[in-house]
Amino acid sequence: MPHVVVIGAGIVGTSLADELTARGWTDVTVVDRGPLFATGGSTSHAPGLVFQTNPSKTMSAFARYTVEKFTALDHPEGWSFNPVGGLEVATTPERWADLHRKAGWAQAWGIDGRLLTPSECRRLHPLVDERRILGGFHTPTDGLANALRAAEAQARRAEARGATLRPHTEVLGIVDDGARVTGVRTADGVIPADIVVCAAGFWGARLARQVGLVLPLVPMAHQYARTGQIPELVGRNTAFSEAGLPILRHQDRDLYFREHVDRLGIGSYSHRPMPVDMTTLLADTADEAMPSMLPFTEEDFAPAWMDAAELVPALQDSKVEEAFNGIFSFTPDGFSIMGEHRDLAGFWVAEAVWVTHSAGVARATAEWIVDGAPSIDTHECDLYRFEDVARSPKFILQTSSQAFVEVYDIIHPHQYRTALRGLRTGPFHARQKELGAFFYEGGGWERPAWYESNAELAQRLIDDGLAIPARDDWSARFWSPISVAEARWTRKHVAMYDMTPLTRYEVTGDGACNFLQQMTTNDVDKSVGSVTYTLLLDHTGGIRSDLTVARLAPDTFQVGANSPMDFDWLSRHRPPGVTVRDVTGGTCCIGVWGPLARDVVAPLCADDLSHEAFRYFRTLRTYLDAIPVTMMRVSYVGELGWEIYAGAEYGAALWDLLAGAGASCGIIPAGRVAFNSLRIEKGYRSWGTDMTAEHLPVAAGLGFAVRMDKPDFVGKAALQAASPSESVLRSIVFDDPDAAVLGKEPVSVAGACVGYVTSAGYSATVGRTIAYAWLPAETAVGAAVTVDYRGSIHRATVHAEPVVDPAMIRIKR
Repeated sequence: MPHVVVIGAGIVGTSLADELTARGWTDVTVVDRGPLFATGGSTSHAPGLVFQTNPSKTMSAFARYTVEKFTALDHPEGWSFNPVGGLEVATTPERWADLHRKAGWAQAWGIDGRLLTPSECRRLHPLVDERRILGGFHTPTDGLANALRAAEAQARRAEARGATLRPHTEVLGIVDDGARVTGVRTADGVIPADIVVCAAGFWGARLARQVGLVLPLVPMAHQYARTGQIPELVGRNTAFSEAGLPILRHQDRDLYFREHVDRLGIGSYSHRPMPVDMTTLLADTADEAMPSMLPFTEEDFAPAWMDAAELVPALQDSKVEEAFNGIFSFTPDGFSIMGEHRDLAGFWVAEAVWVTHSAGVARATAEWIVDGAPSIDTHECDLYRFEDVARSPKFILQTSSQAFVEVYDIIHPHQYRTALRGLRTGPFHARQKELGAFFYEGGGWERPAWYESNAELAQRLIDDGLAIPARDDWSARFWSPISVAEARWTRKHVAMYDMTPLTRYEVTGDGACNFLQQMTTNDVDKSVGSVTYTLLLDHTGGIRSDLTVARLAPDTFQVGANSPMDFDWLSRHRPPGVTVRDVTGGTCCIGVWGPLARDVVAPLCADDLSHEAFRYFRTLRTYLDAIPVTMMRVSYVGELGWEIYAGAEYGAALWDLLAGAGASCGIIPAGRVAFNSLRIEKGYRSWGTDMTAEHLPVAAGLGFAVRMDKPDFVGKAALQAASPSESVLRSIVFDDPDAAVLGKEPVSVAGACVGYVTSAGYSATVGRTIAYAWLPAETAVGAAVTVDYRGSIHRATVHAEPVVDPAMIRIKR
C-alpha cells in the first residue's frame, strides 16, 4: 500500500485523508506546522459560507458534495453544517437580471433555488430593508460550515482507519530520488512517502517552489468583522445553533453577512487588494496566535460599514467589536489548482481551495490518485492549464488581485481583462489593428472577434436583406452585427481567419507514430500527407481533448491541440526517442475559407490544388508565391479552403499576399464570433465547452473519431466496458429569430429541466440562433424544448446535425 503524506491539516488536508482512507489507502500521514485543528491557516478563521451555485458546473458539483458530506459528519460539539440557506439580494436592475442568470445556473446544475420578491426576502431575513432591494435569489440547501469541526470529524474518521496526524511538524523540504518523491523532511527527520500531497493553503506556493513548481496563487487579506449585540437577534439563536437566518449576500456592495448567535459577522471584498508577502509573514506576525489573521485596517472597512447599515438598518445602533484581515488564496482565474507534478512523480497539489469546495476537491483528488482519474471534469482546476505567461510573478499578482476585486462583480462570458493585454500577438496583429479588429483574449493571445473595416459591408448586406437579430443589452455586449455579415460573406464568397492561436505541437522520432496511435482514438498511421481528426481520452474513456494530427513525414507529425494540458498529457506518456515540442509561437496560420477560396489561393501555388489532386483532410508542403507553407485541407467553418501555416517570420508577408490575391474575389478578414457561429452550423464541437472528460465520445457525437478495431489505446478498455450514456449532445434551433443564449442556460422539456446549453451562435445561414445542449438520450430530433435565458423563456427544436450542409457538399468541391 502506498504511503501518502498530506501536508496541511486544514479543511482540504483532512478531507483528503478521509477520502483516501475510505478508499482503502490507510497508510496516510497528515502533517501541519500548527496545532490541531486551528492550525493557523485559512481554515482556522474561515466564515464558513457555502453557496453552491457557480457559473462553473464543476465548482458547483464540488460545493454540492461539500454540503452533502458535511451534513452527515458527526462531531461531539455539534453540527459541521448548518443548512440555514442562502439569500442573495439585488439593489440594482443589473444585479436583479444577473440573479435570474444565477437561477438558471442552479436549474442547470440541479440545485434547488428560486427568485423572491422584496417582501419574500424580508420574511426570510427580517433584518433586510426591503425598500432597498428589487428581489433576491434563495437557495435553501446552502448554509454554514463549521470548518474546524468538519476538519476534526474527517480527520478522526481517517485516524480510525489507520491514518496518522502529526501537529507541530513543519515540512522543511521534499525528498526525492530525481524522478519521484521519497519523503518529506521535517525538523524531526524524514517521513518516507510514495506520494506527497501539498494541501498547505496559502503556504503551498512557497513549498511547491522547492520542487520547481509554480503555483499561480496569491495569498490575499480579506476583511471580516463581528458586530456588537443586535437587539433584533437576541433570543433567536442559541450558542449551539449559532445561526438561523440565511446567509445574506449584498454583492452590489461586495458584502456578506452571517449570524453569530446575537451578533452579525460581516465580510467585505470592497476594499483594495491586499496581497500578503509570505516571505515575511511569520516574522511580521510573530506575536499573533494565528498568522493567517492580520490586524484589521479600519480605514478600509469604513465605506463597507456604511453600505452594510443601509441594507441592514439594525447596524446603525451597533459597531464593530471584533475584526481581522484574514488570508485566503486567490488565483488568476478564480479556480483551484489540482494535479500531479509532471517532472516529479508522486508530488500532488490541492491548493487555492475554499471551504465551500473543500470536500469536492478532496474527493476528486483522491479519485485521481487512487483510480487514475477523477469522476468529475477538473480541467478548469488543472495544475497545467496555465500558459507560460500566466506563471510569471507579475501576471500572477496582477490577475489574482483583479480576481479579488471581481469576486462579486457581474462578469460577462466575453468580458476579458484590460490589463496585461497584448502579451501574445501573431505576426498579423498590426494589420488587424489597422482594420479595426475588436479583440477577445484567450491563452494570452489577442484574437480578433470582428473587424470594423467590415462595417460598410455589413450595412450593404443589411440593405440587401441580411437579417440581424435584435439583441438585448446583455447578449449585445462584446458582440457586433458585423460578425453576422462576416459569417454570411464567408458562406457566399471568401474570408480569411487568423488561426495562429491554435495550439500546435510537433511530434517527432522513430516511435512517433506508435506513440500517437496509443494515445489517440483514431487511426493516425496513414500515408504521409494525411490529416486525421482524433481524440485524447483518459483512462475512464472521457474526452480529454480533440486533436487534428497531420503526418508531414514518416516520423514527423503536426498536432493541433487545445491547451497546455494536452502538452502535459502527451509529455507524461512520451516514450524515449519521441520528442513533443510546442511550435505555436514560432509559426502562424491563416484559414482561407469560402466558395471562392480556390480562386484566391490556386494562382499563388505551382502545385495542383484541385479537389482531385488535393483532397479533403490532406496536407501539402508547398510554396505560395515565395513563402514556404504547409497547407491543410481542413475546415472548421464547413467551407472549401485550407489552414495555411508558415513560420512566424513570414506572417506579415503571408497576410498581405492573401489579402492582395483575394481582392478581386472580395476577400475579407473575419473574426472569432463569425467563426464560432459557422462551426456550430456545421456541428463541430469545441472541447472544454461542448464536451469534457465527463463525456464519452459517442454521447458527444464523436463516435466517428474512435476506431475500436485498432490496437489498444488509452481509454479503449473503458469504452468497451461503458454503458450507454444517459445524456447526449444535441443541436437545437430557436424558433424566435431574435432569441439569443450565451451558454449554461437550463433546457426544459414539458416544464422540467433536463439539461443545459453549452455553446451557441447566431446562424446567418438559417436566420436563427443554433445551440448545443446536453439532453436525455431519448430526446428525439424534432422534440420541442425551452431554454431559460435570464428569466426569458425561448422555444427551440432539437435538430438533426449538421444543421447546415449535412451532405458536406460545400467542403468537398
